[in-house]
Amino acid sequence: MIKIEAIIRPNKLDDVKAALDDLGLTGLTVSHVMGCGKQRGRTQHYRGQEYVVNLLDKVKIETVVADELFSKVMDTIADAAATGDIGDGKIFAYRIDNAMRIRTRESGESAIR
Repeated sequence: MIKIEAIIRPNKLDDVKAALDDLGLTGLTVSHVMGCGKQRGRTQHYRGQEYVVNLLDKVKIETVVADELFSKVMDTIADAAATGDIGDGKIFAYRIDNAMRIRTRESGESAIR
């Protein structure tokens, strides 16, 4: 099993979610986060003063998938989240040793289906 974390633009969340729904992915956690990378924030003006916003709004999507779905999910997220501009985001993947569904105590891959 592999945990996938994707940090994307907030306006691409619906596109990514729809694409993952089309794959049949059932488990998804979405968090609103702030961060910066190569984008390095932006300059704004407020009441005549200029200031730099270093942290930008982003969305973090987390899911755990079976090994055989890993490549397909990664490609789907990348395709749906891409705009071609700096700040599109990143995808991280981590190996998961085990998972358990609390209600039934199922463990392993059956717990994530």
